[in-house]
Amino acid sequence: MKARRNKKQVPSFRKLLKTSKVKLENKLKNKQFKQQSTLKKYRKEQRKLRQAVKDAVSKKPVPLEDPKEKRPGKRVEREEEEEEEALPLDMMDEDDLQLMKDLGQRASFLTRDISSSEPVHVKKRKHESVIDKYEKIPRTLQTVPEKELIHLLPIKDKSGIIPQTREKPVIDSNQDEEDQEEMEPEEETIEKPIKELTLEEHLIERKRKLQERKMHIAALASAILSDPESNIKKLKELRSMLMEQDPDVAVTVRKLVIVSLMELFKDITPSYKIRPLTEAEKSTKIRKETQKLREFEEGLVSQYKFYLENLEQMIKDWKQRKLKKSNVVSLKAYKGLAEVAVKSLCELLVALPHFNFHNNIIVLIVPLMNDVSKLISEMCCEAVKKLFKQDKLGQASLGVIKVISGYVKGRNYEVRPEMLKTFLCLRIKEIEVKKDTEDINKPKKFMTFKEKRKTLSRMQRKWKKAEEKLERELREAEASESTEKKLKLHTETLNIVFVTYFRILKKAQRSPLLPAVLEGLAKFAHLINVEFFDDLLVVLHSLIESVILTILFLSLKSSLCPDYSFLTKFCDVLNIDPMKFYTHLYKTLFKLHAGATNEGVETVLQCLDVMLTKRRKQVSQQRALAFIKRLCTLALHVLPNSSIGILATNRILMHTFPKTDLLLDNESQGSGVFLPELDEPEYCNAQNTALWELHALRRHYHPIVQKFAIHLITGAPSEGSEALKPELSRRSAAELFEAYSMAAMTFNPPVESSNSKRKDKVLQGDSFLNEELNQLIKRHCSQVATQLPLDFTKCLEKSLR
Repeated sequence: MKARRNKKQVPSFRKLLKTSKVKLENKLKNKQFKQQSTLKKYRKEQRKLRQAVKDAVSKKPVPLEDPKEKRPGKRVEREEEEEEEALPLDMMDEDDLQLMKDLGQRASFLTRDISSSEPVHVKKRKHESVIDKYEKIPRTLQTVPEKELIHLLPIKDKSGIIPQTREKPVIDSNQDEEDQEEMEPEEETIEKPIKELTLEEHLIERKRKLQERKMHIAALASAILSDPESNIKKLKELRSMLMEQDPDVAVTVRKLVIVSLMELFKDITPSYKIRPLTEAEKSTKIRKETQKLREFEEGLVSQYKFYLENLEQMIKDWKQRKLKKSNVVSLKAYKGLAEVAVKSLCELLVALPHFNFHNNIIVLIVPLMNDVSKLISEMCCEAVKKLFKQDKLGQASLGVIKVISGYVKGRNYEVRPEMLKTFLCLRIKEIEVKKDTEDINKPKKFMTFKEKRKTLSRMQRKWKKAEEKLERELREAEASESTEKKLKLHTETLNIVFVTYFRILKKAQRSPLLPAVLEGLAKFAHLINVEFFDDLLVVLHSLIESVILTILFLSLKSSLCPDYSFLTKFCDVLNIDPMKFYTHLYKTLFKLHAGATNEGVETVLQCLDVMLTKRRKQVSQQRALAFIKRLCTLALHVLPNSSIGILATNRILMHTFPKTDLLLDNESQGSGVFLPELDEPEYCNAQNTALWELHALRRHYHPIVQKFAIHLITGAPSEGSEALKPELSRRSAAELFEAYSMAAMTFNPPVESSNSKRKDKVLQGDSFLNEELNQLIKRHCSQVATQLPLDFTKCLEKSLR
């Protein structure tokens, strides 16, 4: 029993659980210390081994015999001795092994020439002169080549490390002569002067080289596509052609290789992300097929990584304008290579969002969206838009949004508006909303064991268990992402988007990004939390009170319309009447004219459609009357296409608000006088005026404007002789504005010339006058003019009296 107690027992699982955290940490530290000590020991041995080899190389043994004398017998004997020395210990005789062990005990064995007759410790004597030492070394002429030694693997025994060397084998003179004869024609060809080619011959030679490279690229690509797992090493060969050194075809070949590799990676890349293997997975034995697949995946990931690094380097070279030492590619060609590299990165960004290094591609692409080059900027923005449109889950979109938000903030909001316009392509329709207490306690999908035991019998529990197992298997077989994960990603993405928008509204109100922000808020207005609406209203009111929004309205095409559509969407939720925004639009209408601001009319038409037509139930009659009257006045001093769009809007408003036909009557409809200069549409008494502008527009030189004016005067009928044709009545105001545009400086349709029919009967000159009057004029003209003094004072005195 005592013996059993002394024996060390294996601790049980419970005892291990009670082990303190400090003890486990100490064990881990001891383990790491042992590993470090073994590594240090291994490095020390390696250092000693390298030092021994280095000493052996620096102190080559020099024979005492005269090297000029060639004795083939002795040479063969010496070679045989060296070969015997190069043998490992287990292949040597016992006597030789004992000799080597004895010599190994001496410290000077590694550096001493065995053939010399000097004592062992002769080099330690300090009194020996250096001159005598050099005199003992035989002198050699420069013409005699030194013997070359081949360093073999050293041998290690108890005494230490024994380096092994061997002389380079001597080539026979006959072979030297044959080699010289073979080399002579090559030397002759090198010495021949290079023939100067004409331009035509140079182009033919370049075409031939290019065709060879194309065939080589095609052969490698087809081999990789036919069997990617076996020919994965050919990717490296194809990628090495990115460093083409022939200056004639270097740029073209590199572009072809970039595009070819991009298409190859799109085709052979698997539909999953390849993760690195763990140590346990590497140590386990696997089948040949699995090993082959692992080698393919490792090779693919490494080559894909190197390929992306090459593309990044090309873009950096173009940005930094650094000329390489080889001068194979000129500075002018850097831009072309960079454009192809960016295009390839954009294709990979869209095609491989699930594969490795996708975040690295995003980090490369996002700064290029703000590039000075318009082509590269548009290319990157289009790629990001395409990625947003096809990303159903939202993982890739979230990564891009994070990088864009950080980049915009880092550049202090001085970026292209196109970067923020890409947010409009996000596929976000639903997000996670704060749930009420009723929604939290939803019935669970699977019953717990206690619930089953209470409500179900034993047989029913059995059936229920089988059903739940089947449901789980079906869900796994579908391999579809859960809606919860999708909603979580969409919520996080939209939070980052709104943070970016709100920062710009707060800190960069004079930024050109403001139209893109307002447009984005309009798109995602239904997803904004209601708690933020009050703050947003305050910010937008301050914008309207300043001149910023007016300037944007007059200069940028799509700045106000998104603003108003955004407001109308969330004002309906809060039951707020955005009177200030209607007032601002009503006041801004008269700032438009037939000059530079004529293009702003399209924005006004879109705003009116959103604010008056779509919100017809929230718009009062007074407001509708005021806008119809002001729009008719505006139609008098704009271009014909703007007048057509405005009159089409008035036609829709008269149909939407039937009681506005009182403006076609000249009788007043209540107290007060119409105040056209007042900027408040609710209080300008528009019911007491009439649309007299329509009578002026009836005589307009454009025939379509005339038709619309006559149509509105008669009350905008949908049938009858005064009704509009379908091509005019079925099109929206914005479409009519574009259709009859004056951008080409021509009228559509052509305007007839105003030639009068009575032109030949018009009396000219003195035919207007009477005959008696003509005679009187002639008589006065024929009389000689007498010079009389002119006295104006008499007339002045008479007038004063």
